[in-house]
Amino acid sequence: MSAFGPVPSRRLGRSLGINNIPAKICSYSCVYCQLGRTTRISIERRPFYAPKKLFRIVKSKVEEAKSRGEKVDYLTFVPDGEPTLDENLGIEMEMLKKIGIPTAVLTNASLLWRDDVIDDLLKADLVSLKVDAVNEDIWRIINRPHRSLRINEILDGIIRFSDEFKGRLLTETMLIDGYMDNLEDIADFLSKIRPCKAYIAIPTRPPAESWVKPASEEAINRAFNIFSKSLGEDAVEYLIGYEGSSFALTGDIEEDLLSIMSVHPMREDGVSEALRKANADWGIIDKMLNERKIVRLEYDGHTYYMRKIQSRS
Repeated sequence: MSAFGPVPSRRLGRSLGINNIPAKICSYSCVYCQLGRTTRISIERRPFYAPKKLFRIVKSKVEEAKSRGEKVDYLTFVPDGEPTLDENLGIEMEMLKKIGIPTAVLTNASLLWRDDVIDDLLKADLVSLKVDAVNEDIWRIINRPHRSLRINEILDGIIRFSDEFKGRLLTETMLIDGYMDNLEDIADFLSKIRPCKAYIAIPTRPPAESWVKPASEEAINRAFNIFSKSLGEDAVEYLIGYEGSSFALTGDIEEDLLSIMSVHPMREDGVSEALRKANADWGIIDKMLNERKIVRLEYDGHTYYMRKIQSRS
């Protein structure tokens, strides 16, 4: 059990992480997991640590951060396993409310067919759910779930939870080269739960399995456009590893464009408008293309520009 940070997060601002699960107990053994293969795959909820001790550790970390003048936007359950396996999760979130900072849970959603898990997650201010696939076969290849789990029960549970949840709901979909579910099917499912943000992710750290590679820029751009048609463009973003100042205006047009293109693709007319406002010419784009910082893509009759995925270089 530990608390760490706060660390910067595009999704969560300044997030203080809470590790409430021993490594590596999980209901999945995802092929892309940066923590490696699951050593104990389980769907049994049980207590792991005393809630009072967890509260003291988190409270101490918050006080330490504040003494250094650091802001904490969320207390985030992001452990070395699946956080909802912790039987005390709801109790812990109730206790943490005394600190006065919103709570977040990053979960693979695999236990949302359980009423007690839904009840616990309803106590959070923000919940991020993994939706890598809605097809049983692809789901079993990518997420390698506990043998007793059924994807239809999980998807039904996600819909039930989304109907009740009053906080901020996010989703994350990992795209792996050669092992992607039908993007239209995922988008159709996401349209039923209407997340505030649907993140499109790729593996950016060494994965559990060496054969795992990130999807191509073309596939990611296609996913963005398909998801945007179902959810709206403002509701879809990339999580592809760039640590720039997404959307912040730095005064450096190249940095600003790269920052935006790391979050979502820019259509050619949008790029032209950004250059015009910055009194810059198209030579900057040619330079970024030549330096392989960005790529040019075609989709649905339009030309897009997005950040080059360095892990595919």
